Amino acid sequence: MKEVKQYQNEKVLVLGLAKSGFSAAKLLHRLGALVTVNDGKPFDENPAAQDLLEDGIRVITGSHPIELLDEDFSLMVKNPGIPYSNPLVRKAEQLHIPILTEVELAYLVAECAMIGITGTNGKTTTTTMIGLLLNQERESGKAYLAGNIGYPASEVAQKVTNLDDMVIELSSFQLMGIEKFKPHIAVITNIYEAHLDYHGTRENYVAAKWAIQENMQSEDFLIINWDSKELQDLSKVSKASIVPFSAKQILENGAYQKENELYFRNERIMKSDELGVPGIHNIENALAAIAAAKLKGVSNSAIRTALSHFNGVAHRTQFVTAINDRKFYNDSKATNSLATEMALSGFENSQVILLAGGLDRGNDFDELIPSLEGLKAVILFGETKEKMADAAKQAGIETILMTENVETAVPMAYELSQPGDNILLSPANASWDQYSSFEIRGDKFMQAVESLEA
Repeated sequence: MKEVKQYQNEKVLVLGLAKSGFSAAKLLHRLGALVTVNDGKPFDENPAAQDLLEDGIRVITGSHPIELLDEDFSLMVKNPGIPYSNPLVRKAEQLHIPILTEVELAYLVAECAMIGITGTNGKTTTTTMIGLLLNQERESGKAYLAGNIGYPASEVAQKVTNLDDMVIELSSFQLMGIEKFKPHIAVITNIYEAHLDYHGTRENYVAAKWAIQENMQSEDFLIINWDSKELQDLSKVSKASIVPFSAKQILENGAYQKENELYFRNERIMKSDELGVPGIHNIENALAAIAAAKLKGVSNSAIRTALSHFNGVAHRTQFVTAINDRKFYNDSKATNSLATEMALSGFENSQVILLAGGLDRGNDFDELIPSLEGLKAVILFGETKEKMADAAKQAGIETILMTENVETAVPMAYELSQPGDNILLSPANASWDQYSSFEIRGDKFMQAVESLEA
């Protein structure tokens, strides 16, 4: 870990715990800061706060008292999930207190190069792929996964050396809180409309994603989806060296698919159907990962081996099991229509029973209708089930059923299925109307499949 002295004896407020806030508080304490942690969860229900108090870190829990900011803090480190509309955050802005996320701290202390991945969809899969590729035939050091993928960047940054790499998945929330953060390689998988309840406008959301390249220079590489006209236009103002990828067009200066084969800068890497995961979206993810790996000097044989054995990550078109020649797939991470469109692109619709529905954010599902056409059946649950039923009817689906939740949908889907069918959980909605996270929703799906198998 680099020696950083700028926080010694500085009063720092860490707002919000969870994994990232907890790790940030620990790191700042280690760097000699005078840390105060403020979290909304009551102390007796807050193991993380209890742990920090035992380390001698001041904790204030149960509410976010605005008078905290009377204490002349020089910095606020905000949990990414806390919106900028929070009164404490607004007050900090008025007082011109810098507001960072723990990704900035990670960058300041890490000794190794960083590869940052953002985008609306495909972040986790692409991050995981890059980590696998960089570790496949590595002789020294290691590629560590970090960030939004579940490993706090400020924790990972403390253990890496200059022989390692940090491969960081970055949400728009995290990228809003950076100042000096500069990855050597950055990937933007795609940009669509998302998280408007947090960002307010699409323009704000795009600006947050685009911040990943804010500090990059010509010696750094920005890998972007060239099938997005918006990203093409944005790339014109970036100082980074642009490396495009596309599943639809030949790009001699980047990664592309041609006649069912994947290339990087006119060098054949592997066949598209050798990938261990289905769907055009996974071809795009693989092309982005291949570009990053080739820029880091990974051999073609290592890339082929890693990607052909890659079976996906949890909750992202994850193969669960097969029961009596019916295959079950968990794509609970599909929290918007585009993600479900991408998942369906990897299957023959006539052999798919789709399980979908969830939190109503006020949107309709008209854009999903073409992808629903030809499905064998849909089983819907959650707040949006009526809206999704309307979309399914417009798509011409004859079998449309409604049920209480994911758990009850699984046996219904099995009863409808025949040998050769695929039962796909790809909700096209956030989970928060019924489940506290998409991970828990996916776990409930898999548990229901296990009960069916038993």
